[in-house]
Amino acid sequence: MSKKQKRQGSSANVSVAPIAEKITPSRISSTTTEFNPDYTPVIKDLKRIGILAGSFITLLVVLSFFLR
Repeated sequence: MSKKQKRQGSSANVSVAPIAEKITPSRISSTTTEFNPDYTPVIKDLKRIGILAGSFITLLVVLSFFLR
């Protein structure tokens, strides 16, 4: 096996000045658009998937008792 080699990391001393620009509230409200999605079809599908999964698991448990 080959020996592990240690790598020496380079450390750069770079100072970053803070950004002095501030965003005013009027600028935020004018560029913000409302995102209000409707998830009712997704919720219906998730409920259907949950009911089907539960019924299949129940069916498998019941069948396991009869097939022994």
